[in-house]
Amino acid sequence: MNSNPRQLQLLEEVRQRQSATVEQLADILGVTLQTVRRDVQKMADMGLLVRFHGGVRMPSATVENIAHPQRQTMHAEGKARIAQAIAQAIPNGCSLILNIGTTTEAVAKALLRHQGLRVITNNLNVAAILSSNADCEVIVAGGVVRTRDRGIVGEAAVDFIRQFKVDIAVIGISAIEADGSLRDFDLREVKVAQTIIQQSRELWLAADHSKFDRQAMVQMATLQQVDRLFTDAPPPPHFIPLLEQAEVEYTVADQA
Repeated sequence: MNSNPRQLQLLEEVRQRQSATVEQLADILGVTLQTVRRDVQKMADMGLLVRFHGGVRMPSATVENIAHPQRQTMHAEGKARIAQAIAQAIPNGCSLILNIGTTTEAVAKALLRHQGLRVITNNLNVAAILSSNADCEVIVAGGVVRTRDRGIVGEAAVDFIRQFKVDIAVIGISAIEADGSLRDFDLREVKVAQTIIQQSRELWLAADHSKFDRQAMVQMATLQQVDRLFTDAPPPPHFIPLLEQAEVEYTVADQA
């Protein structure tokens, strides 16, 4: 999505509220109603928003994620910074699991110069990226391939991942709710992710700022299970006590 800063701000405002009227958005953004309607129509055409009479809402906010092509371009710069920070923290010669998500795909790109890695993944996009690194062994889980994002889910993937114990799992997430729960939309994906967490000595969470206070239907884990959090902006103030209580070390990736 080739969006300007105003359109990205509009999308963020709707995400925070779950829905908004055209008049509210025009007032917040300081633009005309006609400008808001054009921006809303563009994002609705791309599946990022759903229009209703007089306003706009997020698409099936708690039960359906935004489509993979749109997620690839949303907050791409922040995801790239997160990925670089994670790559700097990952030593050569270690074992990893990377799960489904556009942020973990950015991490895979940032690992292309690492040496001696052994990476297990249930994400065919991650596997394709890391296969370009001759010093990285890539192991792909078996299971059902979701056509919408090339993620591998299902009981076969769970059984496969149970065979391993790795140094670090780097996982993405769709939502971090205000109670510290980590949530996603697909129960089959969550079951695989929960197994990834169980089979890892350290759990690193890669989440851009838009994931805080977002809602999703299925609980994957809690902040208590996370060792390190990598994000692209300081967490909202009400998350700081939760992170401290859970003893989560968090890194805000620097802007270039």
